[in-house]
Amino acid sequence: MESLINCTEEQQPSSVLTNSWYNQEACRSQKAKCAGGFVLVHAGAGYHSESKAKEYKHVCKRACQRAVDQLRAGALAVEAATAALVELEDSPFTNAGMGSNLNLSGEIECDASIMDGKSLHFGAVGAISGIKNPVLVASCLLTEAQKGKLSAGRIPPCFLVGRGAHDWAVGHGIPPCPSEKMATKFSLSAYKRNKRKMELAEKMDTGQNQAKKRRQSSENENGSGCLDTVGAVVVDSEGNVAAAVSSGGLAMKHPGRVGQASHYGCGCWAENACNMNSYSTAVSTSGCGEHLIRTMLARECSAAMQSEDAHQALLEAMQNKFISSPFLASEDRVLGGVIVLRCCRCVEAQPSPNIQAAMVEFLWSHTTESMCVGYMSAQDSKAKTHISRLPPGTVPGQSLAIEGGVCRLMGMVD
Repeated sequence: MESLINCTEEQQPSSVLTNSWYNQEACRSQKAKCAGGFVLVHAGAGYHSESKAKEYKHVCKRACQRAVDQLRAGALAVEAATAALVELEDSPFTNAGMGSNLNLSGEIECDASIMDGKSLHFGAVGAISGIKNPVLVASCLLTEAQKGKLSAGRIPPCFLVGRGAHDWAVGHGIPPCPSEKMATKFSLSAYKRNKRKMELAEKMDTGQNQAKKRRQSSENENGSGCLDTVGAVVVDSEGNVAAAVSSGGLAMKHPGRVGQASHYGCGCWAENACNMNSYSTAVSTSGCGEHLIRTMLARECSAAMQSEDAHQALLEAMQNKFISSPFLASEDRVLGGVIVLRCCRCVEAQPSPNIQAAMVEFLWSHTTESMCVGYMSAQDSKAKTHISRLPPGTVPGQSLAIEGGVCRLMGMVD
């Protein structure tokens, strides 16, 4: 049975749950050959207008379906996560890959990373230009690292930036894409609008006032009104988890700026269950990269998921490790969001050696005005999507929302 819960937390983690609902739909197809797996994706934590809600939901559905197609074909979690991210990057409605924000110089520079919970290997690229799907480069870095050392005992890279990342990608068979072809009418118009605002501010003020105005303008443009990173978390039929994240970065960012989507422990995290951890966990983040980097939110949320109550643990992590973090004490608004899953094998009431079962708990939380998510198991006929929003009257960056559910994956073992 799958159930969804929704609550809003403003200041105290002990607040009563509100807006609860239950969606009673069993994970069907209990005669499937294997459990198959599960995917949860997000299209950014920021603001999703009602007029474009259909497009945001549609791209999340396509990303889920693409990942599930991979899982049904026997792919591992890291391969399914990569497939989901490619779909999200290719959408002109997301700030990743195609249609990414332009920087101060009018260029597109992207960040992406992926982590494999089984091997714990990690691959990332930062400020990369001229590559349509930066997640493919991050995934390729991870795959190459898993092969072992290079010639003469050299250690393979896990994180490349700028021109070096571009050249490495092309050298490993990933085709280049002219940066101008990655811009869309929306991203170009946003860049021109932001540039006019900055030029006006510079004409009106000088000295400290000018710097202050520039900061305020940047904060307004880069606040929760702008969509940021996209991501995915996946568990496959073998119980392996993976997480991936990709971003075009903040609008009007300085050239060369690298956001949380590339940073280890900040953009994504994945870790299979082991002697130290009872649960396999996967996390992908979104929001203001500087806030997420300074709090290492992905890894913090993953660690929190080892607690008995996943919902309460994430609530406290978002409140104590993010909104109220001492590392962000100078910030008026702390903007970000996460998607999280954790899973473990189930003990059936009537155990059978031919029955395989896994319990997957999945959650999302955000301090931005909204966050669009989609999720699907390999046993579902189609993905479900939802745009989570803070209630009216709450302040983005000072309040948070949490929603999620539970899915039981059943199947026959050969």
